[in-house]
Amino acid sequence: MTDKLIIFDTTLRDGEQSPGASMTLEEKVRIAKNLEKLKVDVIEAGFPIASVGDFEAVKAVADTIKDSTVCGLARAMNGDIDRVGEALAGANSARIHTFIATSPIHMQYKLAMEPDKVLETAVKAVKRAAKFTDNIEFSPEDAGRSEFDFLCEIIEAVINAGATTINIPDTVGYNLPSQFGSLIKRLIENIPNSDKAIFSVHCHNDLGLAVGNSLSAVMNGARQVECTINGLGERAGNASLEEIVMAVRTRQDAFTCDTRIDTTQIVPTSRLVSGITGFPIQPNKAIVGANAFAHESGIHQDGVLKSRETYEIMRAQDVGWDDNKMILGKHSGRNALRTRLLDLGIELESEEKLNEVFKQFKDLADRKHDIFDEDLHALISEVATLHDDEKIKLVSLKVCSETGETPKAIVVLSVDGEEHSTVSEGSGPVDAAFKAIENLVQSRAELKLYSVNNITKGTDSQGDVTVRLSLDGRIISGQGADTDIVIASAKAYINTLNKMSQNIQKEHPQLGDV
Repeated sequence: MTDKLIIFDTTLRDGEQSPGASMTLEEKVRIAKNLEKLKVDVIEAGFPIASVGDFEAVKAVADTIKDSTVCGLARAMNGDIDRVGEALAGANSARIHTFIATSPIHMQYKLAMEPDKVLETAVKAVKRAAKFTDNIEFSPEDAGRSEFDFLCEIIEAVINAGATTINIPDTVGYNLPSQFGSLIKRLIENIPNSDKAIFSVHCHNDLGLAVGNSLSAVMNGARQVECTINGLGERAGNASLEEIVMAVRTRQDAFTCDTRIDTTQIVPTSRLVSGITGFPIQPNKAIVGANAFAHESGIHQDGVLKSRETYEIMRAQDVGWDDNKMILGKHSGRNALRTRLLDLGIELESEEKLNEVFKQFKDLADRKHDIFDEDLHALISEVATLHDDEKIKLVSLKVCSETGETPKAIVVLSVDGEEHSTVSEGSGPVDAAFKAIENLVQSRAELKLYSVNNITKGTDSQGDVTVRLSLDGRIISGQGADTDIVIASAKAYINTLNKMSQNIQKEHPQLGDV
């Protein structure tokens, strides 16, 4: 018998804590639908107490998803737990995930609480969560640096109180694989009621060991792994879902468990998350990087041609890399577009929205011969961000750039319904365009990141531009796509400014992280 390894995806919660990775409600629901199609077991949708926006996003995901369990995070506080329960009220399957720090350094300096008080608070939190659901997860934050005897004591107590999943976080990415695996094994062996709960792990990647620590834990009895698409997450990120899943699937000789993940959805989901968050995937990233199945060496190429297994331990098609299924173009009709979008897991809510997407599709097809799936994802993202109440809209952009002359940009924007124009010079056409936009908007924001990636192959590919701005301690990212890089850049800058004006500041910073 092969045990089931539960995949708990926290892209929408921990992944969103990456500076600049904030997602809109609509974007979170789109990602959640793809995670459901990927057959993720548990989707951690957010931290409802953090803001009204977080609450509404968790509620929207809970009301939409049917085949995955939807989870919300709460500190060990009544208000946090009640807010999660309210957000998850419409879920087909709900889980409350509550946590409190257990390491000496956290208890002393962050919580200012004695261990006995921490234990009492944890038990009360689990019992409070039981008012809303019998699917309760408890995390002793910074477990990787906690004292073993106290870990055993608090875990035994919360299991008795009703916790059904015990998550052991390596919150600061401090542990080594052999050390962390041994910790999981010892906890399971030494806690009298450990058989009453599933043991989980949540590893951060500060030393580049998140996947290694997670896999070591699985080999030592953990049966849930908390991870994110593309390893997204604050600081150096989290354990990468695609690497965990494919390591276990590929090395069934070493693992006595497997996931239910539909691996053919890995690459499409990876690209969707990358496009929405604006965090590009490095070419040599395992599983989902552009070079993951590329062979440059003549010896490697010769070997693969003779027998794929000589240099490939997985099939590219098994994780979603494939020759394009159906290429759309300017002669494709509305029904072909609708069908392909449904194949990609994108269901438009109305004929009016389909007409809007189809109009944008036809405009793109006039400029680009072949429309690939990646183009459709970018197009949907752009249409989703277009709202009638947007403060700033690009009306027109003209740039002049020639050898020996200073580049110049002429920009016309609609700001609160009124058109304004200006001319600016810059060190290049993009710099000139950004300065022109700033002349009109006067946002005072500081540009933290400007990144350009091609969406598909070919010189007619759309450029996918990410802009990250910082203002008053907030960092916001925006995206823009176009076959013209300068226009894509202006779209991305304006998209970021609009997000910044609409962004709801969190009511308090998260006082801990698992």
